[in-house]
Amino acid sequence: MRETDGTRDARTAPTRTRVRWQVVVLLFLAVVVNYVDRSSLSVVLPVVKEEFHLDDSVSGLLLGAFFWTYAAFQIPCGRLVDRFGPRRVLAVAAVAWSLVTAATGLASGWVWLLASRLLLGVTQAAMFPAGTSCVAYWFPRAERATASGLYDSGARVGTLVTLPLFAVLTAAVGWRGAFVLAGAVGLVWALLWWRLFRDRPDEDARVGEAEARHIHEEEDGPVPEAVRADASAPPPGWGELLRNRTVWGTVLAVIAQSYVIYFFITWFPSYLVDARGFTLLQLGLFGMLPGFAAIVGNWLGGWASDLLVRCGRTLTFARKSCGAGGLLVGASVGAAAVVPGAGAALALLSLSFAGVSFATSVLLTIPADISPPGTPLAGTLQSLQNTFSGIAGIASPVIVGVLKDLTGSFVPGLLSAALVAVLGALALLVVVDRVDADVLSAGRGRSGGRTRGRAGLHRSSVRK
Repeated sequence: MRETDGTRDARTAPTRTRVRWQVVVLLFLAVVVNYVDRSSLSVVLPVVKEEFHLDDSVSGLLLGAFFWTYAAFQIPCGRLVDRFGPRRVLAVAAVAWSLVTAATGLASGWVWLLASRLLLGVTQAAMFPAGTSCVAYWFPRAERATASGLYDSGARVGTLVTLPLFAVLTAAVGWRGAFVLAGAVGLVWALLWWRLFRDRPDEDARVGEAEARHIHEEEDGPVPEAVRADASAPPPGWGELLRNRTVWGTVLAVIAQSYVIYFFITWFPSYLVDARGFTLLQLGLFGMLPGFAAIVGNWLGGWASDLLVRCGRTLTFARKSCGAGGLLVGASVGAAAVVPGAGAALALLSLSFAGVSFATSVLLTIPADISPPGTPLAGTLQSLQNTFSGIAGIASPVIVGVLKDLTGSFVPGLLSAALVAVLGALALLVVVDRVDADVLSAGRGRSGGRTRGRAGLHRSSVRK
């Protein structure tokens, strides 16, 4: 990178710059746009069903099609992120999903809608692998969970704002115009991302020397002018990843977290109306409470886990305790099924959504924590998690629906979610071995200890 006057000013600034938090803001906005685009069809579906004369079976197919390709393309997108960097991959992905969203408004029938939902799943698959890769490069260990929780809360915000936003837009410009406008917003974000984001702090002239040292966790001394990753050790192969206890323990926890969350994304409104007797007005007024609780849970989960690290607890203790604790709180979804009062049930459901969101901030961070020093692997690890998250997202509404058909009640479905949440907490506590940057590289001939590992993880290129 050529050193301009602006570069010199930033590098020698007496106060620490905070460019890394601007990265979190960009990721948060990306997730909001991402979730608005993926949730929008459910809002306008009554209008679309009437226009295209769709039955419930086709409508269900349209709503579920996104998750099939979203899950299938996680690992390919994660590999692309690690190969080409989040800046390029996420920019291309955002342009692609925005164009697909806009093209949805041009649909001439249900086949077009089905194709657009399948393509949307493909193009949005890179979002979270790219986000985890950004956290790995831009944040020290004691801030990663906070950063992950902040940007992931965009998922809850996006879900909350989609209903009123698309209702207003559909009333103003029609459902087709609403999709076109949503696509245009995504294109604007992609332009901002390309203009403002760089893959590594060393490539961004706005990052001062103090912030660079902080990101790399160096206690004193200047950031070296050239730090290269150890190229002698190849990255772990799929065989090594799939044999690792920490990888699989985290995957099992993610399956549990997703199983509970997708109840809230799919069956929750019907549960309040059918099982708890909420009117549509009450649903509109009170149905958003679990979503707001989930946003707070996202923020608190990352903050609490990082606080433990800053207080001297090991990374393993901080991640496992907060992740398992959040999932155990999420198991309160089972208590909501049997408590007699509707208000108490809503309170317990809000607590449950907050708990699994608390755990989400930690689970999103673990791929960055265990990515081997000098090896860009965070995106791949996150994509492996998200593949199974997508599978759980497909399975959860089906299982809850089947149990309801068999028993005539939501109670067995909610109890199944509580059981899965408890099993996920046990997986984190028992199956996960340890959480550190050496868990995948032990015995691979790496050298240099912790200091070298940190530098290799964050600075695989030369700063000029």
